[in-house]
Amino acid sequence: MPNALYPVPPIPHGTEQKWTNWGGNQSCTPAFTVRPKTEQEVLDTVRFAIKEGLPVRAVGAGHSFTPLVQTGGILMDLEGLAGLTGTDTDKNRVRMYGGTRISDVGAPLWDKGLSLSNQGDIDKQAIAGAISTGTHGSGIDLGSFSSALRWAKIVNGHGEIVEVGEDQLRELKAAQVALGTLGIFLEVELQASPAYHIVEEITYPLWDDVERNWEENIRNNRHYSFIWCQEEGSAELYELPTPKGESMVNRTYTKKYRAANLDEATELSSVEGARKDRAYNIYAGGYMIPFHELEYYVPAEQGLEAVKAVQNLLQTTHKDQKYPLEVRWVKGDEGYISPFYKRDTTVLSVSGAPGTDYWPYLRDLDALLEDFDARPHWGKIHFMTRERMQRHFPEYDTFVQVRREFDPNGVFLNDHTRALVG
Repeated sequence: MPNALYPVPPIPHGTEQKWTNWGGNQSCTPAFTVRPKTEQEVLDTVRFAIKEGLPVRAVGAGHSFTPLVQTGGILMDLEGLAGLTGTDTDKNRVRMYGGTRISDVGAPLWDKGLSLSNQGDIDKQAIAGAISTGTHGSGIDLGSFSSALRWAKIVNGHGEIVEVGEDQLRELKAAQVALGTLGIFLEVELQASPAYHIVEEITYPLWDDVERNWEENIRNNRHYSFIWCQEEGSAELYELPTPKGESMVNRTYTKKYRAANLDEATELSSVEGARKDRAYNIYAGGYMIPFHELEYYVPAEQGLEAVKAVQNLLQTTHKDQKYPLEVRWVKGDEGYISPFYKRDTTVLSVSGAPGTDYWPYLRDLDALLEDFDARPHWGKIHFMTRERMQRHFPEYDTFVQVRREFDPNGVFLNDHTRALVG
């Protein structure tokens, strides 16, 4: 038992508390669950773990569907280490603690004249987790949260606090997507944007219209994405509003957003599907009904072909799968194991219903998209192996070398990450 084998951690803790993620498909029972509220408490915990030979994994909001968090050692819940720590309006930069929820950033940033440059459909994640897994929004000219990382303060596997910035590009490119394997992100600095409003346009075009206007919609909107529905009940699985009296079969729920500077006294709107508001209010939200998601990324120039291939898979081999197909775009970046490494990307997201055997479908999808040189979202279901990583990520060996420098004894590895980058 933990208390018999190891001394008590030096900060408030719980022993053998079961942890389960938001989607309900991942869980673990660590020896200790620790909830630090200061950087010193994080450092003390890591040093305790090193001394006692215990692995450490960090957890934020638990929105990943993969076994990134699982550990039998110390689970470090960073919720208590949150909040903005500084802004630089000359450079449009913002600093914040690693446990800060994305949903808590918008309003205080706005008060400083800044906005996050982009966000995804869900804003409940912790910023360190979003960075570590390459979480993103949509926009061919907009990068992921990881690509915005300009500096980080990290507790490494030597039990030291180190800083990584733009004068250390090798280490920074490793830190931009690291799956929590370099250490605990205490504080980060992101490239932000001057504060902006968003004008929303929700439409429901048939697939033929989407295909016909493919390039125009990608290039002419700040944010563009759509969810293609193969069945009448597909839209409701993502809680999407639908037009009355219209079939959603082979139709898309399409989102177009453009940036604007609005007069808040006269030009804001809360009309569903045509909102006009501060960017963070438009982005705000999430899903209430849990699902289990796989998300793969293909080169943008192959996006349409890949989407049509997945549609065919759903309409032929896997007609039993009802969840729709979501499609987005992300700008290429420089992170060594970022799914967007040096290529603009089309995003394809599908889901399986909790409690069902969706594995044959997801494995067929994985095999199909491998022909498109697909890379995975690290926080969502995938079938990536070390061998495949070496093939898909040209700087894989560089990342592994940096990881070993930060954590030579694997304090921050678990079974899942050890198999990939250990």
